[in-house]
Amino acid sequence: MQGLRIHALIAIVVLGLPFSARAFTLSGNLVQGGMAIGHVAPGSRVSYEGRPIRVSPDGLFVIGFSRDAKAQAMLTVQAPQGGIAKHPISIKPRQYDIQRIDGLPPKKVTPTAKADLARIRADIALVRKVRRRDDPRTDFDQPFIWPVLGRISGVYGSQRILNGNPRRPHFGVDIAVPTGTPVKAPADGVVSMAHDDMFYSGGTLIVDHGHGISTVYMHLSKILVAEGTQVRQGDVIAQVGATGRVTGPHLHWGMNWFETRLDPSLLVSPMPETAATP
Repeated sequence: MQGLRIHALIAIVVLGLPFSARAFTLSGNLVQGGMAIGHVAPGSRVSYEGRPIRVSPDGLFVIGFSRDAKAQAMLTVQAPQGGIAKHPISIKPRQYDIQRIDGLPPKKVTPTAKADLARIRADIALVRKVRRRDDPRTDFDQPFIWPVLGRISGVYGSQRILNGNPRRPHFGVDIAVPTGTPVKAPADGVVSMAHDDMFYSGGTLIVDHGHGISTVYMHLSKILVAEGTQVRQGDVIAQVGATGRVTGPHLHWGMNWFETRLDPSLLVSPMPETAATP
């Protein structure tokens, strides 16, 4: 699915509402795994599939679509004056690959030790807590860049077969580069989690970009920023490694809208061919 770029712009005029509330726009990747940024009249309230969404003072908001999002969804906008408009959204489906990975340590595929299982539960609880963050910052509203340049070895949405056992889909992009390669912040943000050794993901870093949008960097050999640090696009935040459940050094780059896992490759230009050459 590398190279998929689906962008759309929806502009809807709702008759019967004051002029300031008529215009509604939604632009971005209206596709499974995509992120879309919308604008409404300042002071409006927005909900997506019945879920209230944060709206900035100037009317900016963001939503995301899961790997298996249904073809149709509904956005509801309540104008400051009280008028309500419903905006149906069409979400394009995608085809996903199957990826087989062998040679992983058995305990990293099917852990049974009580200590390992307790550690996994603690890791999951911590990440879920971090991803509930809903800051008013709008750092997500800028063009993103690749955190590293290199050969893409895993893509978003692919069904994983690990040591012959079917496992959950891959929710991110894997970029195969040597250990120690600098990892750059793809956009402005604030470090919301820095963990040196998670069971599956090893050295793990999460950067929050506001309104529930966050990016995650896994299998790191070294983390160079602390929790609470404000980073700017292009800042070096970590180094690539081979920690956690891996067969070799690479960066796993993931993205979330709260609990919804998105495809970060949809927000950047295609990987340069020169960077993808071994």
